[in-house]
Amino acid sequence: MSQPNPSLTPDPILQTAFGFWSSKVLLTAVEFGLFTKLASRKLTGAQLGHKLQLHPRAISDFFDALVAMKFLERDGDGPEAKYGNTPAGALYLDEKSPRYIGGILVMLNARLFKYWHDLPEALRTGQPQNEVKHGEQGIFEALYAEPAKLEQFLGAMTGLSRINFEALAEKFDFSKYKTLCDVGGATGLLCIEAARKHPQLRCVSFDLPEVAPIAQRHIAAAGLSDRIATAAGNFFTDPLPPADVITMGMILHDWNLEKKMHLIRAAYDALPPGGALIAVEALIDDARRENVFGLLMSLNMLIEFGEAFDYSGADFKKWCTEAGFQRFEVIHLAGPSSAAIAYK
Repeated sequence: MSQPNPSLTPDPILQTAFGFWSSKVLLTAVEFGLFTKLASRKLTGAQLGHKLQLHPRAISDFFDALVAMKFLERDGDGPEAKYGNTPAGALYLDEKSPRYIGGILVMLNARLFKYWHDLPEALRTGQPQNEVKHGEQGIFEALYAEPAKLEQFLGAMTGLSRINFEALAEKFDFSKYKTLCDVGGATGLLCIEAARKHPQLRCVSFDLPEVAPIAQRHIAAAGLSDRIATAAGNFFTDPLPPADVITMGMILHDWNLEKKMHLIRAAYDALPPGGALIAVEALIDDARRENVFGLLMSLNMLIEFGEAFDYSGADFKKWCTEAGFQRFEVIHLAGPSSAAIAYK
């Protein structure tokens, strides 16, 4: 019997299999507000454990696991050692930071962690495994019924989107365009980032009526109310506001193919010749071999909505060609995300 290849270890298998341990430690730290409570100071384990109301048994294991995972720094060893935020933790996980992304981590912990337990059932039935399965309202219906929860949800998504929207404003050539409409604009963040970078742009953030007051507050806080307006409507029943560029940030993946095509055709109708439709997503690579996050996001859409799915640049090109678009490109933005662009 031949000897196994010594370089072939089970490490990657085990790392992924036990990955939920690491995930739950980080998500729990964010839920507890650990990074916010540390802010720019350093505390001993006992001090930090007291602030978080932890049992003494848990303190060193919990904090040292975060050190080993590179999410906390520690000066010294033993009981007198002091814990502090890493630069990345201070930037992205302290609630007071303008670049905070912890809102989405709170949602992962509160909702999706438990719903992903039912992935086997989703794979076998094609049915959503979220609140709907348990006889409750769907996430969007519940959110739009409560303005405070809606604003909290939109804020959570904002942290995740900002990096991609900044990259889009930097990498896409907006210089030849004068107007932009962001469909499903939420807090107006895409419009804000594009308008900041390109002074000639006049923008409209288009979303349901419940969202408009939230967007208006964010736009005013950015000092851009003179160049960014809001428009209220339903993108499945109302025409889209006409513009030179129409953007959809993490919108198309929420829907089945029929509704994706409806939105693409609506964008085509609202654009002038030479206008551009830009879809920002965790775009799956055409060969479906590389973008792990994009593929897992598509499984997440199965768990959330059943028929909804993520897609590749080649998929986007095919659908947009059917709608009449003439030219296409993909621009990588940040991490697993890209902009798929179709020109009329």
